[in-house]
Amino acid sequence: MFLFAILLHWIAPAWLASFFLLLAVAVGAFFRDPHRASFSPATAFLSAADGKVTDVREGPLPGDPEGERFRRVSVFMSPLNVHVNRAPASGGVVDVAHTPGKFLAAFRDDANEHNERNLITFTGADGHRFAIMQIAGYLARRIVCHIRPQDSVVRGERIGLIMFGSRVDHYIPLGYRVTVQTGDRVSAGVSVIGDL
Repeated sequence: MFLFAILLHWIAPAWLASFFLLLAVAVGAFFRDPHRASFSPATAFLSAADGKVTDVREGPLPGDPEGERFRRVSVFMSPLNVHVNRAPASGGVVDVAHTPGKFLAAFRDDANEHNERNLITFTGADGHRFAIMQIAGYLARRIVCHIRPQDSVVRGERIGLIMFGSRVDHYIPLGYRVTVQTGDRVSAGVSVIGDL
C-alpha cells in the first residue's frame, strides 16, 4: 500500500496520494509486533493483551460444565493498541473453542456471551487450569489463533491476534491474587495481572 501511495504521488492529485499514505501508515501501525520480554517471577500471570482493564470479577468459564470458578480480568484493546496476543503463563493447550457470534462493542460486559469469540483453555505446570478468551469487537471481523490442542506454550509467546478493536478475558485460578484494577493500562507479555 505504501508503494501504491508513492505511485499515486506521480499520477494522481496530492490529496489522494496523501490519503493512501496515511492509510498505509495506519495499517502498518496496527500490525506492529514489538519485541517483548518479562523479567517478572515465574509464578506471575501476565496480560495476554495490550489495552485497558475494563472489568475484574469472579466467575466460571463460559459453557464449562464443571463450573470451576476463576478470577476474570477483561482487557479492552482499542484500534491504537498492539493486537498481538501472548500466552499469559506457560502450559499445555487443552482446548481451543471457536464460537461464531455478533460484533457488538467489545467493552460491553455481555460481549463474551454474544460476540464471535475463541476460548483457549490451558493446564499449567502445577496442574491448574487457566484460560483466555479472544473476543471480536464492533470493528473486528477476524480472530487469528496460532495454537491448537496438545501444543505447549511458553509465557509471553505469541499465540494470535484479533483484528482491530477487541477484548481479551483472562481466567486466572482462584489461588492467584489479581494485581490490577479497572482503569489500569497493561501490555501483553510484560504486565503482571496476577500472582501467587
